[in-house]
Amino acid sequence: MIHKMSLVPSAFDTIATGKKTVEMRLCDEKRKKLKVGDEIEFENTETRRAIRCEVVGLFRYKDFFELYSAFDKTAIGYGETDTASATDMYAYYSPEQIEKYGALAIEIRLI
Repeated sequence: MIHKMSLVPSAFDTIATGKKTVEMRLCDEKRKKLKVGDEIEFENTETRRAIRCEVVGLFRYKDFFELYSAFDKTAIGYGETDTASATDMYAYYSPEQIEKYGALAIEIRLI
């Protein structure tokens, strides 16, 4: 199955270059449909360029704090010298949404 998701340019670029191997999302109803082996078509929100990735792993967490502690910061899209903080996810999701759905780490491989 092919799923479609949008990405801000910075996240899109790190996946397109193979640096980011884990996409983080709420574990909402749409994401619960994901299965290992499925494909995700990511679209850049500004350029509309698209890339495809295969889902190679799915990991559910209570919140993004647990998720961040489970992965190397470069795998989730941060640079070597960046400070990784789970509170960065508040730019995308409210604390209420995170409490309701939890967090999902989608391990991907660029096709």
